[in-house]
Amino acid sequence: MGAAALAGMALVPSLTSCAGGEKVKVAKRDGDKPNSNFGGVHMGTITYSWRDQKGGLDNLIKYCKDANVSNLELMGNDLEACLGAPQSPMMAIMQGVMGRLTPEERQGMRGFGGLMDMMNDDEKKQMNDYNEGYANFKKNMDWDKVEEVRKRFESENIDIHIVKTQPGENSSDEDCEYAFKLAKAMGAKGVTAEMTIAAAKRCAPFAEKYDMFYCMHNHFQYATPEFEAGPDEVLAISPNIMLNFDFGHYFGSTGKNPLAFIEKYHDRIFSMHTKDKTGPNAAKPNENQVWGQGETPLDDVLKLVQSTYPQIYCDCELEYQVAPWSNSVKEVGTCMNYARRVLELG
Repeated sequence: MGAAALAGMALVPSLTSCAGGEKVKVAKRDGDKPNSNFGGVHMGTITYSWRDQKGGLDNLIKYCKDANVSNLELMGNDLEACLGAPQSPMMAIMQGVMGRLTPEERQGMRGFGGLMDMMNDDEKKQMNDYNEGYANFKKNMDWDKVEEVRKRFESENIDIHIVKTQPGENSSDEDCEYAFKLAKAMGAKGVTAEMTIAAAKRCAPFAEKYDMFYCMHNHFQYATPEFEAGPDEVLAISPNIMLNFDFGHYFGSTGKNPLAFIEKYHDRIFSMHTKDKTGPNAAKPNENQVWGQGETPLDDVLKLVQSTYPQIYCDCELEYQVAPWSNSVKEVGTCMNYARRVLELG
């Protein structure tokens, strides 16, 4: 979900079925409230899908209503924006740094550490000021405000099952406590972060303490030697470790059919990022596609969940590039209609 992913997205149409031009019926709603539980499957989205839109509580609820989404994986920064956190300058700084670099320099940059090395003095000061303000925000959290935000989502029939606070192997005890406490206060069942063995060992005790799930997300891990055989070592660390399985990344990076993986680990998969991609051997490998136009067995995955594993949340992660005549809210709505067509309309 970083700059590389954004750069690789393809231009696509919208306002029609993702399968290619066929109009679909508007998904059923509960009055003016969203309802994206289709055929017994909990469809939803991660709020990262709306990263190009304005944040804030009123806006997030409006996007849910417009796209007919009643299940959310709520990004931690989106939640904190609802709670009055200072706004991170990171995206603007990253754009500034990338704009100054040559293509060769951008290619050679390595992660966040490389970005920090490229910041000028003013950008470093912006980040230091933000980090200080953010630390104070967390230290002085208004937990009554958290409850108000939770109740507002609940009143609109929007269920938050994950808060993506992303505690990891280098997180302090205070940050781990904050991550799980905040997610639990929002009524979520888990938090999610990138899958590493070290992160699982670090955060499992906090998941157990708060009686929550620590849901491990994958990008390219299953194409690496560490996890080529699967997530067994991570899952053995604690019964509170679950998977936030991105079957699009799994298919796009390994070429393996995700159905066998889902059938094997279904009791340890809490939620899945739902998307369509090309495979690793395509002319343009591992590329995000409009739903129904890629090679990922998307329909088969949805039907498998419906028939056998309906406890698994299926969250749209919108990563294909949105056409100029559309926007990400409309595209998520299009994906919800696609899912409903598969799950309810045959």
